[in-house]
Amino acid sequence: MKKCVIFIGLLGLLFTTKAYSQDYTRSIGLRGGYPTALTGKFFTSQNVALEGMLTGYRGGFEFTGLYEMHKNAFDVPYLNWYYGPGFHIGAFDDRYDNYYYNNRGDGFVVGFDFILGLEYTLTDIPFVIGIDFKPGLDIVPNFRGNFGAGVSLRFYF
Repeated sequence: MKKCVIFIGLLGLLFTTKAYSQDYTRSIGLRGGYPTALTGKFFTSQNVALEGMLTGYRGGFEFTGLYEMHKNAFDVPYLNWYYGPGFHIGAFDDRYDNYYYNNRGDGFVVGFDFILGLEYTLTDIPFVIGIDFKPGLDIVPNFRGNFGAGVSLRFYF
């Protein structure tokens, strides 16, 4: 299923030629999935945005920053692909029971991310709905990959 979604996403990027401008410059909302987060997006130009996510992480917190390119999807107005690189940094406390990270202590995490998503801007009400795939790679304290996906609902202004 993941391979199918990635293939369809990349195929859509190949056939996208027309660019629609964004109808908003800022948005803030929630992302459900892994990781669940507070999210905000700010467009620096017509097709480039900066997105930030703040999430609870292993008894602490994590901030993710992403640099995203936006392109129209399937020639449908207000439907856009977005993709781009990013980073994450956080602090954790694993001195609690957890299946994956049981009793490893506390510390910091630093790593890289990539995001590939699809979002639709509603025109009757000021909301954006999105779905994304966001793999990451922790560099510190351990070299470890992770795969995330989520659904976002953001209020734009």
